Amino acid sequence: MAKIKETILELKHVSFSYGTVPAIDNVTFSVEKGDFVGMIGPNGSGKTTLVKLVLGLLKPENGTIKLFGKDINEFKDWNRIGYVPQKATGFDQNFPATVFEAASMGRFAKAGLAKQLSKADYTAIEKALEVVGMLKLRERRIGELSGGQQQRVFIARAFAAEPELLILDEPTVGVDAEAQHEFYSLLKQLNEKFGLTLILISHDIGMVSKKVNKLACVNIAVTMHDISKGINKADLHCAYSTGMELVPHHHGQVPA
Repeated sequence: MAKIKETILELKHVSFSYGTVPAIDNVTFSVEKGDFVGMIGPNGSGKTTLVKLVLGLLKPENGTIKLFGKDINEFKDWNRIGYVPQKATGFDQNFPATVFEAASMGRFAKAGLAKQLSKADYTAIEKALEVVGMLKLRERRIGELSGGQQQRVFIARAFAAEPELLILDEPTVGVDAEAQHEFYSLLKQLNEKFGLTLILISHDIGMVSKKVNKLACVNIAVTMHDISKGINKADLHCAYSTGMELVPHHHGQVPA
């Protein structure tokens, strides 16, 4: 008998509008433990609105959202969810923080700013930096890093809090192609080796489709596809109605 997976996130008939303009309408889908979900769709399709609803930053006008089986209005264990935004918009490159100090903020988020870091906290931070390949640069200033390295530190900051679900909103914006390839491989490792459930918003359909097991096409509505055995143009039609192709990448082979 197949083992029933734990449902991490569940939306049922969720709608939200900005004034009279609908952002998402009657959205129903779920994410199970261990999933790696890629979320695609054109600008203004509702992807970021969905993330804000899941993070409790917006409240749905209709429908219900459950996190780890609990209604979002009653959910308190926000440390179980990590979030990595787009590449450091508003991030002060001159801020005098080291790689280790930036990553340690993930533990303060878990333990509270007033609490002094324990030995276990230091161990968790070092593990997170090692996982993302940044431990050797622990004393380097954040502003001295490349865009790809900075994003690895932001991943470490989230991972240090030991979340069960990690949401990433177009984290490779402004990062070069080689760094993007390494970044997606890192996410795949976090999913497969550490069992981290991931939701990744991205416009890089060709690369994302090689890493994820589910693809959420967002265009006010949401259609979820199981693409563990591959992807085709029909799977993309729900989000991009015309002119969408799987664009080849030089840093890896894209599925046909």
